[in-house]
Amino acid sequence: AILQKIVQSERERKDLQGIQKLARERAKKSNLHNKKLRDCRIHFTSNDERNRDTTLFICEGDSASGSITKTRDVNVQAVFSLKGKPLNAFGLTKKIVYENEEFNLLQAALNIEDGIENLRYNNIVIATDADVDGMHIRLLLMTFFLQFFPDLVKNGHVYILQTPLFRVRNKKETIYCYSDMERKQAIAKLGVKPEITRFKGLGEISPDEFKLFIGKDIRKDPVIIGKDRTIVDMLSYYMGKNTQERQDFIIENLVVEKDLIDEIEKIETAKS
Repeated sequence: AILQKIVQSERERKDLQGIQKLARERAKKSNLHNKKLRDCRIHFTSNDERNRDTTLFICEGDSASGSITKTRDVNVQAVFSLKGKPLNAFGLTKKIVYENEEFNLLQAALNIEDGIENLRYNNIVIATDADVDGMHIRLLLMTFFLQFFPDLVKNGHVYILQTPLFRVRNKKETIYCYSDMERKQAIAKLGVKPEITRFKGLGEISPDEFKLFIGKDIRKDPVIIGKDRTIVDMLSYYMGKNTQERQDFIIENLVVEKDLIDEIEKIETAKS
């Protein structure tokens, strides 16, 4: 087993030697003309007091990236726009990643081809819609980072952007709600027949509004790995071929948001 790993490692090293140079040249050339990347002025490696604020938003499509680009802090916030769903990197070799244009450009933007010591941004924020497709993209990106750059996650660099699901307003006040429970509370606060908007995707949020969600009050959840499972085991379980096992887990543990709301209301009723 050890001999096989050595042979495999040597084979991968030789495969990478030929493609790394080509991939870096391709990435540099693409970055010069790449409209998918909007860089910022300060980087994590900069000798600047704001270097820890540097952030790369990885966005789903041009609509969301356009809103963030128009309202971002150009000094410390950069934007990378995905073309679509990225490759499932589970079980792949680094050679495949170098051959994949999207991942090659992403790791070049982050400056992590040779390790994370020269990471260009302190915060890597995944910004996708809160629907099934958006969740899938989050999972695919996290798989890529965990498969090839686990220290990014372990060292607390990777986050998920939280954006409001609802806007509740009357003529005097606007409240942004991140859950159905917050929506109910906002309706109760604003009184009779407030205007309620359901944001179906990030592209529906105007640039003026988006500015509120990526500024000083930004809500972002860190991607955290539990200590009870190794990364290999975790990726194998969630991204491997054990379809039935995952399906059973989902069926047994699925909690619909409405179920949570009903449970909270029962608790509040019991208290009163």
